[in-house]
Amino acid sequence: MLQGKPLIMAIAAAAIFASSALAQEYPTKPITLIVPWPAGGSTDISMRAIADSASKFIGQPIVIDNKAGGGGTVGPATMAAAAKPDGYTIAQLPITVFRLPLMQEVSWDPAKDFSYIIHLTGYTFGVTTSADSQFKSWKDVVDFAKQNPGKVTYATPGTGTSLHIGMEQIAALAGIKLTQVPFKGGAETNAAALGQHTMLQADSTGWRPLVDAGKLRLLMVWTSVRSPNFPDVPTLKELGYPMVYDSPFGIGGPKGMDPKIVARIHDAFKKALEDPAVIATLAKYDMVPNYKNTEDYKKFVVELTDSERKVIDTLGLAKKTN
Repeated sequence: MLQGKPLIMAIAAAAIFASSALAQEYPTKPITLIVPWPAGGSTDISMRAIADSASKFIGQPIVIDNKAGGGGTVGPATMAAAAKPDGYTIAQLPITVFRLPLMQEVSWDPAKDFSYIIHLTGYTFGVTTSADSQFKSWKDVVDFAKQNPGKVTYATPGTGTSLHIGMEQIAALAGIKLTQVPFKGGAETNAAALGQHTMLQADSTGWRPLVDAGKLRLLMVWTSVRSPNFPDVPTLKELGYPMVYDSPFGIGGPKGMDPKIVARIHDAFKKALEDPAVIATLAKYDMVPNYKNTEDYKKFVVELTDSERKVIDTLGLAKKTN
């Protein structure tokens, strides 16, 4: 009979063998992909297209679970706290996962609580207003805001999102004060702008059908160059703001995932990014594939966190430390 150290070593060896066997068999059932935004928005639609394609390569359905809230952090935080690291629960990781811990106390540590799998793409952001609005250009907004400090309201998909931080940076550079009204996602921000419950909307391209239909007016985009879909709309840089915002995102799982399972998921999603149907869906929402493998994604997270810390500190939004 084994006792003491030999027994511990035997148990450890058996556990490693069992884990390896599970990794070899993976996946044997559907995979849940948490999308931390409401259904119907640009992120949800693009992630569904990517998941549908990836499911063909991985051999099991990838089921979308919408867990909105917290500026895109409720879903990943729930996964980090409760999901097993077996590869059957993964999540889209928006930039707020790295930014919010710099602004307030949160339940997760981005450096320790996730297994980073693959970086996918980023957004085209823009600022819209109702077609009936008095604002015909961004200059009109700035002029009005200077005469009416704090009176200009803008809808975002949540406090701490790139839209919130970006708008505050723009306001600081323009010397104006704007008032944020946070929502859970694009469907709600679209409704706020359409109904003129807020004077502006800052969001990703879930607004495109409404802009195309003439119901919303697009005042600016936050990309490095003008969008081919909206060639008459100026960029931030053209308006005098030295900024480009695309809010990059990828896929991750709970901490402690088997590297072989991470590799299987990575390979399926990489192939999905090369799928013409996925590329067409991303293009519809002005998203450009921005692939990074697992190791490069991990390094990028460190760089991204450092750059976000500088921005948060500059805006005076950093959490108070005792």
